[in-house]
Formats: sequence, structure tokens, C-alpha cells
Amino acid sequence: MSAASCLLTEDHFLCSICLDVFTDPVSTPCGHNFCKACISEHWDRNVPSQCPYCKEVFNIKPDLLVHTFISEMAAQFRQSAQQKASSSSSEQQVFKPGEVPCDVCTGTRLKALKSCLVCLASYCETHLEPHLTASRLKKHQLIDPEENLESRMCVKHDKLLELFCKTDQVCVCMLCTVLDHKTHDVVPLKEGYEGKKAELGKTKGEIQQMIRKRRLKIKEMNRTVEHSKEGADREIADGVQFFTALKESVERNQAELINTIKEKQRETEEQAEGFIKELEQEISELKKRSSEVEQLSRSEDQLHLLQSFTSLNAAPPTKNWTEVSIRPSYEGTVRRAVTQLEETLSKQMKKLLEVELKRVQQYEVEVTLDPDTAQPWLILSDDGKQVTLGNVSKSLPKNPKRFDTCANVLAKQSFSSGRCYYEVQVKGKTEWTLGVVRESINRKGNITLTPQKGFWRIGLRNKNEYQAFAGPSVGLSLKSQPEKVGVFVDYEEGLVSFYDVDAAALIYSFTGCCFKEKLYPYFNPCLNEGGKNSAPLIISPVNHTE
Repeated sequence: MSAASCLLTEDHFLCSICLDVFTDPVSTPCGHNFCKACISEHWDRNVPSQCPYCKEVFNIKPDLLVHTFISEMAAQFRQSAQQKASSSSSEQQVFKPGEVPCDVCTGTRLKALKSCLVCLASYCETHLEPHLTASRLKKHQLIDPEENLESRMCVKHDKLLELFCKTDQVCVCMLCTVLDHKTHDVVPLKEGYEGKKAELGKTKGEIQQMIRKRRLKIKEMNRTVEHSKEGADREIADGVQFFTALKESVERNQAELINTIKEKQRETEEQAEGFIKELEQEISELKKRSSEVEQLSRSEDQLHLLQSFTSLNAAPPTKNWTEVSIRPSYEGTVRRAVTQLEETLSKQMKKLLEVELKRVQQYEVEVTLDPDTAQPWLILSDDGKQVTLGNVSKSLPKNPKRFDTCANVLAKQSFSSGRCYYEVQVKGKTEWTLGVVRESINRKGNITLTPQKGFWRIGLRNKNEYQAFAGPSVGLSLKSQPEKVGVFVDYEEGLVSFYDVDAAALIYSFTGCCFKEKLYPYFNPCLNEGGKNSAPLIISPVNHTE
């Protein structure tokens, strides 16, 4: 028996239903062998009775006879397998929580190495061997251990999910393709897998790109925070310096004011003391004279009275005090001190504005005029840096970006974040308008040019009337006429400021603006006024002086 068993392999003693060594093997009339329990359960679930191996149908369930020879051989193989499993179980790993156990092991369950999609079972190294050696089991699809193999089965038809419906984007079995998904685009699972894997690769690339962009955004924000902190530190330092100088100036002026007033009061008191002393001296003399007059008037001696009267009359006359007064001289001292303080404050403000202008000049951007937006009467230089109003309307192609009535032109460049600064020479002009505008502004016909309509502008009218066109316009009082105007925009802050570059003075600021789209620099050289206003508007390079 042992000699015969050496010529046979375990493959000859496996039940094709449970895929394990026979237990109580029986033979069907067609000559195939199965475990008694396996074939009985199979026939109980399937009517009419059919051989699971050759598919022969038996209209009447046949009697099952125990195959003694096969039973003995199977027992030997089982014993041999158990001995082998016993000797190797110490080398194999016992499954731990979170790992997949072998479904065949009894007693101590070992860790599964593979799961079979056909058997819907997981096997340790010992119980996996038939799938690696038996010819018909080699065809089964093995995967890495999977605990929930039932998820691989169609819940409706209890068949293996081996196809993919691209129409419904679900995995289906063979029966699904002829029933619920009959007209759908169904492909093998592998093809669906490869397609989705390619999509995942693309998605992964997109996600990585999004991650990179966000990391760059984080870096940008960190840089912004750093620059903001540096700017805040500078502003604090300038503010402390300014207010310290102002405080010192106030304290110095206050001390000088108090000393001046006290000195004036001292002088007034000394003057009053001198006058009072002189008055008291005169009063004393007058009292003495009054006593002499009183005594002489009582005299009965005619000769004595006449002789004494002459000497009394010759006494020096008293001083006329009617026009004498004390006038304190400290009136206006406070006003003069405040005026001096204003002059100091004005000087400090000028220094601050000079520093501010230098800082905004650091945000200089390249600006050139866009001929596609220029109204047909305008003449632009070849380099796109100058514009003036001509005498003839040019024949230009229609363009939705072009102004057709107002003598306006925009820059090619736009900005939708951060800060920017540029300078425009207005020297020699009697009228001009500068500013920034929203991309969506109306450019045809009569235009309402207010901030509410997307225009933030200032300008000169009638040679010396400066205005901020804030809707309604605001008259501007300037100490000098600007020859070069700086335009600064802080998009996030909602700020548009205009500077007199040469005087380092702020002309006007639009604050609290809400920018939600691109902004473009705006230029209008205005009418020529018979040649009086023929000078061009010139976009000038920034002179970064220390």
C-alpha cells in the first residue's frame, strides 16, 4: 500500500468540492469521487442531481457507496499531511489580531499566506500547497490574504465579481451581464482595473500638483508674513522716532512757553513794583505838602502866608499817571508756540512722506500703453510710454476693449494681487487725469467715471484746480503743482494713493476699496486747448534715490 502511495500524489485524493483530502470518500455512478458530506450537501442544494466534476445529470438521486481503497489512501495522505503540518507549524506564524487566519486550520490557526478567489478561502503555507501543486487548482486566482472574501462575490447572484460595468461604474458577475447590465459597457476586471489605475495615476499627479501649489502658497504666505513683520517693525520704528521727536518738541516748546510766560510775568511784576514804589513816594510827598498847605491856610499872619505861599507854589509838580499802565506782554505766546510746533510737525510729516514714498517706489512695475484700448483720437508713442490727443480720428478696427468716445487709454499690464507703483510725468499740462480702473468698466459711449463704476482717478482742470473724482469730486489744496505723479495700489488693502514725487507729498488716497477683479492703469491727456495742453503724459522710470 505504501509502495502504491508513493506513485500517487495528493492531487489524486482531493475532493473537487472542498479542495481538501477526502473525508469518507464516495463514488458517483459516473466514477468520480467526493467527500460524502460535500456531495450530499451539493445535491441537497441543486436539483436535479448533477456530478460537480463532469456535469452528468441524475434524474433520481443515486445511492452513494463508500470507496474503501480511496478512503484508506486518503487517510494515509491526511496523516502524512498532519505530520508535515505539525513539523512545520512551529516555523509558520500563528495569526495575530489584524492578520488573516487560515480557514482550514483546526485548533491553532496559522497566518494565511494567500486567499483564493475561486474557493473564497484563505490558506496558510501547508494548506496552500495543493493550489501550488494540483494542476486544476493552479488555475485558481490567488491574491494577498483578504479577510472579507465575501465582498468579492455578487450579493445578488452569489457569483464571483470578475467584470466591471463602465456604465454604472460597479463590479459585476457573469449573470449580471445578461440580466441587469445587459446593454451596458462591460469589460474584464483587469481592463477596468488598468483604466482606473491610470485614472488614479492622473488623479495622484493632479493631487501632487495641488499639494505643490499649496506648499508654494504657504511659502508665499510665510514670506508675506515675514515681509509684513519687517514692514510692521519699520513702521513701529518710524512711528516711535516720529512721536519721540514730536514729544520732545512738544515738551521743549512747553518748557520754553512756560519760561517765556514766567519771564514776562517777572518783568511785569518788576515794572509794577517800580511804579508802585514811585507812586508811594509821591503820595508821601503829597501828604507832606497837604499838611503844609493845611497849616498855612490856618495862619492869621498875613505877611507869613504871602511869603510862604510863594515858596510852596514853587514846589515841583507831581507826575501825570493817567497814561501810565501795566500791559502784560505774554499775549500770543501760546499761539506762537503752537505755530512753531506746527512747523516742527510739518517737517516731521515731510520726512515721513519721503520715507513712505521711497518704500512704495520699491513696488515699481513695468507699464506700457495698450493701443487696443486707445480712443481713436489718441496718439501713442512707439515705445508705449507717451500719449497725447491728436487732431484726427484714426480708422481703427473695432475692439470691445477700445474706448470710442472718451479720450482714455489703459495699460497692457494688469494686477490682481499685491502692490504696484508707477510714475507719470504731467509737466507742462493744464489738464490731465490718471488712476486705475476695473477690467469690466464700460468703454463705449458716455461713461460714468466714479469709484462705484470702477474708476479711481485724480486730475487737473483749468491749470490749477486739482480734484479727486470720488463721486462727488473732492477739491484738493496742494502747496505746489506736481510735475510727476506716483500711483501706488495695494490690492488686498483696497488702497489707491497718488503722490507728488518731487515734493514727496501725498496728493490723495482712495481707501476702503473692494477689489475683486483685475485692475489696469488709466490715462487721459485731456483736450489740447488750442495747443496749450499739447504736452504728452509720459510713463517715467522711477528714480530710486537714497
